[in-house]
Amino acid sequence: MSPVLLFILGVVFVAIGIAVSIALHEVGHLLPAKLFKVRVTKYMIGFGPTVWSRKRGETEYGLKAIPLGGYVSMIGMYPPNKEDGTVRTSSTGMFQSLASDARSLAHEEIGPGDEKRVFYRLPVWRKIIIMLGGPAMNLLIGVVLTGVLLMGFGVASQTTTIADVSKCQVKAGETVDPNSAACKLTPAAAAGLKPNDTITSFDGKAVTSWDELTGWIRASAGKQVSITVQRGGATVTATVTPVLSSRPVIGADGRQAKDAGGKLQYQDVGFLGIGAQTALVQQPASAVLPMAGENIKQVAGVIVNLPDRVAGVAKAAFSEEPRDPNGPISVVGVGRVAGEVAAMEDVPLQSRFAALVGLLAGLNFALAIFNLIPLLPLDGGHVAGALYEGARRQVAKLFGRPDPGAFDIAKMLPVTYVVAVLLMGMGALLIYADIVKPVNLFG
Repeated sequence: MSPVLLFILGVVFVAIGIAVSIALHEVGHLLPAKLFKVRVTKYMIGFGPTVWSRKRGETEYGLKAIPLGGYVSMIGMYPPNKEDGTVRTSSTGMFQSLASDARSLAHEEIGPGDEKRVFYRLPVWRKIIIMLGGPAMNLLIGVVLTGVLLMGFGVASQTTTIADVSKCQVKAGETVDPNSAACKLTPAAAAGLKPNDTITSFDGKAVTSWDELTGWIRASAGKQVSITVQRGGATVTATVTPVLSSRPVIGADGRQAKDAGGKLQYQDVGFLGIGAQTALVQQPASAVLPMAGENIKQVAGVIVNLPDRVAGVAKAAFSEEPRDPNGPISVVGVGRVAGEVAAMEDVPLQSRFAALVGLLAGLNFALAIFNLIPLLPLDGGHVAGALYEGARRQVAKLFGRPDPGAFDIAKMLPVTYVVAVLLMGMGALLIYADIVKPVNLFG
């Protein structure tokens, strides 16, 4: 299959995955709303003109032309005007008009018998459950996909089988012609170790993992030790003396660490000159939640620092600076990454598919955490409004005051529109950056 076709298939796979994730996010709102008897008038995937819809019971289900989100419409999202109990009041103020128009739209479909089925009459805890249903669904999807990734496919792990043997001892940043007199054999080459040898013991100790072996090698500089390998069904024992060599310091993110001044770090450790083969190793169920938690932590870190990260993207997009590979990307960037992964013909198909599943898991964690930001129109903004409503009711009860009633979240619409414009601007910037200065994840 051609790389172009593989690229397209990768993009299509992730596009479908994102669409399903959005649809299930809205199902997370829909189900508790119906459970609590709120009348749901619309369940839509996408925005803009309706492409297809069908009414089932009292709810219209459909698809919109722009598949960049979705929504669930519930009657009575905003309470009536407090002063006279009506939906609309005359006002010459722009902000008041926005709130009044929103109340009108929220109540225009309320019919006889619907008075107790409006959203604003719900207890605070039910409002919170409905609004958290979407992010909770994405978290669940992310955990399930993480389970599929770890328990079904496995994690790419270094094995104790040798992938390659370096011929020459080379200092960091230098090159040596392997056929020249300047080529001093590495301890592994001098001992006759070969690719596909499986190391079973080192210095009389059984080898159970590559990380364990690496630690022993690094601590054995200048020491002559025995090493045993399995080669073609036979056991071969050799003697090696790891040499002291300057090697890169690898950070927790798997990349070479840098000091405070941005300089790449190295350390002098024992060196043999061998590399490990990798294989997908299935993980136990107990590894799923810790891995999901680590992914959520990384996503939350990006979102907490989102303004700074977006500023970095803007700077890179309009300058010669490279993009931060750990920064935010748009759906265009996600599609590009998916296509590149799918087109890696030198990587086993199983590993490529596993990478795409992991990408979808990360996207669902990102959708969940991003929607929890306490700003309208995001779900977190509605949760914040419900919490404020509950708090002021408790304060009124504590001081013996009348119940202030439902919080009129329509008053926050001016802020909502500002946030919406900022989100659209951020999306446009990320798409532009992903076109002119895409993130380079594969070197």
